[in-house]
Amino acid sequence: MRRGVKLGIVATLTAGLVGTAAYGAYNIYDGLSGGGGFSAAAAPAETGPPTAAEVKKTAADFLAAWAKGDTAAAGALTNDAASASADLAAYRKDAHVARVRLTPGAAKGDVVPFKVVASLSYQGKSSTWTYSSALTVFRGETTHRPLVDWEPAVLHPKLTDGQSLETGEAASPPVDVVDRNGKVLDADDYPSLASVLPQLRERYGAKLSGGKPGIETWVNAADGPGQTLHVISKGTAAKLPTTLDARVQKAAEQAVRGSSQSSVAAVKASTGEILAFANNPSSDNNNAFNAQVAPGSTFKVVTATALLERGVTPGTPAPCPATANHDNGKMFHNVESSSDPSATFQRDFAISCNTGFIKLAGRLDESSVPTVAQRYYGFGQTWNVGVPAWDGRVPGGPGDEMTEEMIGQGQIQMSPLNMASIAATVQNGVFRQPRLVAAGLIEGPLAKAQSGLPSGVRGNLKSMMRLTASSGTAAGAMRGVYGDVGAKTGSAEVGGQEQPNGWFVAYRGDVAAGGMVLEGGHGGDSAGPIVASVLKGSS
Repeated sequence: MRRGVKLGIVATLTAGLVGTAAYGAYNIYDGLSGGGGFSAAAAPAETGPPTAAEVKKTAADFLAAWAKGDTAAAGALTNDAASASADLAAYRKDAHVARVRLTPGAAKGDVVPFKVVASLSYQGKSSTWTYSSALTVFRGETTHRPLVDWEPAVLHPKLTDGQSLETGEAASPPVDVVDRNGKVLDADDYPSLASVLPQLRERYGAKLSGGKPGIETWVNAADGPGQTLHVISKGTAAKLPTTLDARVQKAAEQAVRGSSQSSVAAVKASTGEILAFANNPSSDNNNAFNAQVAPGSTFKVVTATALLERGVTPGTPAPCPATANHDNGKMFHNVESSSDPSATFQRDFAISCNTGFIKLAGRLDESSVPTVAQRYYGFGQTWNVGVPAWDGRVPGGPGDEMTEEMIGQGQIQMSPLNMASIAATVQNGVFRQPRLVAAGLIEGPLAKAQSGLPSGVRGNLKSMMRLTASSGTAAGAMRGVYGDVGAKTGSAEVGGQEQPNGWFVAYRGDVAAGGMVLEGGHGGDSAGPIVASVLKGSS
């Protein structure tokens, strides 16, 4: 039994409907707003659950009284006459219901489902609202009569104790989220935006100018308006510009479609503006922004930055044995146990040689990689992207943790957006924090790196990434991607998985992208085509 609820509905009753024995699955209770003399007949003093006939008759009488607008009679057929009568009356007044039709369905035990067709009218705007609800009949403990178990959910299944329905002008205008060129973005066309569009509207809708609120019916609770259940008139939408490019977004959606557990993000390297992101499956988590997994050898871009600062050059001899360790620590291997004893540093980078990097660990200390990640790539601080997004994690550590992080394993955690930003920083020379909306809308400062990449280091990084794209492990995926390009592949091993997670980062001109395919295997074969498709779609 529910008490103290402030809800209500009223409606009207068509003549000839009040027949206590004529209740059936196709009866319709329909009435115009107003009072009436409908009264409830007393039931025999029985014990035990109500019979099927009693359930049927009680529900019939209740629905007929409700439809007619006789809130007192309807309330008398419940176990909480005062609350039910008040709730039904408040529904009529606050939800602006001018008429209601109630069509019962077949009872399932003591539960009777029914269809509601409510005619709403507010300030000259009218609408028909159709939904389904249900009521439960039980025998009263003291009256021994069959009664409707009153609760707000009888009026609408979304209602709980203390809640009511209200119709009026929405608190703010509807919001159309648009791309950088003013094109409206819709989740039907861009499914990966399904979880992000509501976040954008909630965060920034109140900050927008323009637009006209619509007329809506919503759940009203003690803490204010809640979920909108029905829209009478939509109003005029305010526009919320984003940095997205609908054309690139479409390319990203198509790119992930053929690969399960895949995600990709693309940014404008010179500004950090997010041009597109996509996930398959599209989910509330938005892995393109929020994945927290090791990025494998794509992270060697950062490690290479640290080594180049310590005097290593692209031409430095760096043999690539089949296995290697550092300081008697963990033994590392290459994909398929490949080796190249005459390799240089840039060759190690291009063929993604793990052991060549491990053999250079003596040039670094446990803080080298985390320091470079913070100084040049913006990690170690909050990224205020505009919606929830992972900031990336490069914790550092001694011994095996240091060497694992050198090849993008260990405790490093990245998202495709984080990795796209790394590629963008190499291309642009200066870290620009990724963002989805104008910086002025975002609460909190944008992250900034301590310094831009030294010109010599940046030049060497671009040279090595270009070699990787043209003749290294990224060459297959990057075939047909022309211009100023660079890329890096990665395959991150995860305990318990048969296949590693595939990763790929690349840039073309002013667009950089990062992608991953969980358990996808080699990054050049799995994530590479996804990233390449996005880069091609950005031209």
